[in-house]
Amino acid sequence: MASMTLQTDQPAQATSSSFPGRGAWWSVCTLLAFGLMEAALFEALKIAPTEKTMGIYQRIFYVHVPSFIAGFTAFAINFLASVAYLWRRTLKADALAVAAAEVGVAFTAIGLITGPIWAKPIWGIWWTWDARLTLTLVLWVMYVSYLMLRQLTPANEQQPRLAAVLAVFFFLDVPIDYMAIRWWPTQHPQPVFFGGPKSGVAEPIAVAFLISAIAFLALAALLFWQRYRLECDRQKLAAVRRELALRQA
Repeated sequence: MASMTLQTDQPAQATSSSFPGRGAWWSVCTLLAFGLMEAALFEALKIAPTEKTMGIYQRIFYVHVPSFIAGFTAFAINFLASVAYLWRRTLKADALAVAAAEVGVAFTAIGLITGPIWAKPIWGIWWTWDARLTLTLVLWVMYVSYLMLRQLTPANEQQPRLAAVLAVFFFLDVPIDYMAIRWWPTQHPQPVFFGGPKSGVAEPIAVAFLISAIAFLALAALLFWQRYRLECDRQKLAAVRRELALRQA
């Protein structure tokens, strides 16, 4: 009875501490993330010069590449959290893993959508099955299957363990995907960053890209943290339901 009294006497405090939408710090983080996104949009559309070869279509670059940076960063967090879960079996690590996977899937989807929009006027095709494109699509499908597994399998100890094992395996595609344009001839051009002495872009383009990358990472961090807190609340609610079921049995 004491535990039930505690739950009914302090519902407002539990809700305020659990959900990230309540509090000045969350408002500041939200304003900062969206302020960075607006700055990135202004840099991409107004400040950055028009590229000579691709013209105005090159401006998709400031969305396409940063979205993959944010998505791959989220997949890296998912990998580390999955390893931590397999090692320590903590629910917080599992919550970090699922939150990162969802954010990674969302931002990778943005990259996969903007890629063909950029490719059609430049390459003359929407899609081609080269190494980079194929590996990226496979990566997205694998992490979607990871999320589906978590939804469709019974919520027991085996579910997060199996999901963590799959996440560790799936992450192997990330470095291979990153190196694809370096290892194999693809439709994609050679990398403009970290591609050797002949790589690089003009300074105004590099500045606009850097601001866009920071903005996308900030937005991904905002979404990731909210999803993580919600997953922690879901875990707590599931634990309460299991306890009540055991008491009623």
